[in-house]
Amino acid sequence: MTKLNTGTVSGFSRLLSTCLLTLFFFQEVFGDMAHDMGMDDTSDYTRPDIVDAGSKSVHWLCTLGFLLLLPSVVTCLSFAGRIYSATFLQCICAVYAFLEAVFFRFQDNDGVENRTSRGTAWFLAGLTWITLFFGGLAGGTGFLVRSKRLQTFISNAGETRLSYIHRCLSFLTVVTGWVKVCLAPVALFGFCREAHTGQCIAHGIMGSAFVLYGFVYMVVLVIPWIRNAQTSYSQDYIDSWVMCVWGVVNTFTEHRWGREGWSVHDYQHTFMGIIWWAGGILGIFLSRSGRRTFVPSLIIIFTGWAMSEHAQHLIISTKVHNMFGLVLMCGGALRIIEISFLLKDKRTLGKIHSFQYLAPFCLVSSGLLFMGANEEQLILVLRLGGDHSAYVLIIVSGAIFGLFLDDCMPGILSVLV
Repeated sequence: MTKLNTGTVSGFSRLLSTCLLTLFFFQEVFGDMAHDMGMDDTSDYTRPDIVDAGSKSVHWLCTLGFLLLLPSVVTCLSFAGRIYSATFLQCICAVYAFLEAVFFRFQDNDGVENRTSRGTAWFLAGLTWITLFFGGLAGGTGFLVRSKRLQTFISNAGETRLSYIHRCLSFLTVVTGWVKVCLAPVALFGFCREAHTGQCIAHGIMGSAFVLYGFVYMVVLVIPWIRNAQTSYSQDYIDSWVMCVWGVVNTFTEHRWGREGWSVHDYQHTFMGIIWWAGGILGIFLSRSGRRTFVPSLIIIFTGWAMSEHAQHLIISTKVHNMFGLVLMCGGALRIIEISFLLKDKRTLGKIHSFQYLAPFCLVSSGLLFMGANEEQLILVLRLGGDHSAYVLIIVSGAIFGLFLDDCMPGILSVLV
């Protein structure tokens, strides 16, 4: 048995080393290509500018803390049944959400905040106070249960149902907080207006999808009762269904079939949708009856390769897209290695190996890279005197911090439960 295990580990190490050497080879190729591209000329760009960077940075960090990170802790406490602690922290979030909606504005240099950011602030403030209200009802807060009407409502709804409502609303505040945190820089710098709107929406939605994908992987990995669940379907089965539906939507929304001519970008995005629903159908078939399959990971690899080949107007944008595609391909390859060689088509090994954190990290990193690859944001990087390497490093630093939170939050939840 010892010899078999040693041989298995040795074979796995050789396989991993080969994969890493291959990736380094591609990196050298991409690096040489990017080096030959040179640098962009920024003489024609006069915007965007940064004014009052210190106060705006503090404002954004407060929004990040009180409207995203703290609500994430609240959601974990709510799912763990710690309603009193959750509502106490939610009071802080609700107060800050109200202050931001009424007084604090993410205005650009012209004193204008876009309507989407302003509307999200008001929606989040209302949602947070409604969530706090249901948390008070579920926890039996004194000044709420004194009302006879509320007592009747609580008795009719039941504490269990109220706690479920509070959990759903708490999770929705986290999602909305993520949207608000991402919209803040867009409002501050006046991004995503006129012809740039469509590109920003595409980068925001697609990038957030990969971040969510990595978060889901992390949740399934860290929480024991999910990781060890004996269900009739595997995670790959769910992934395949999501990819299939997403591919169908992408196929028929990226191009107006029969109404306009085809462009290069129409071909790229539409055919990417086709490979998603085609691969999704195959994944659904192969993963039926609870079996594992590599198909979703293979789709991710092809998606990363296709995105790395997208030609961009700016050289820095091409380089960032190349890095995004490379990291996404790494995530798909690592996932295949995990399923096929580490888990050997099983659901779990009963314990978490450090190697299993790499795939979620690559997905989160690629999502953040894609969100930050819109043209106006990269123009700002150029005007500040930065380059693609420094920009990629700061984004990956954010992904590392995000991985830490992805590990801590589910871990807190599993401990509390």
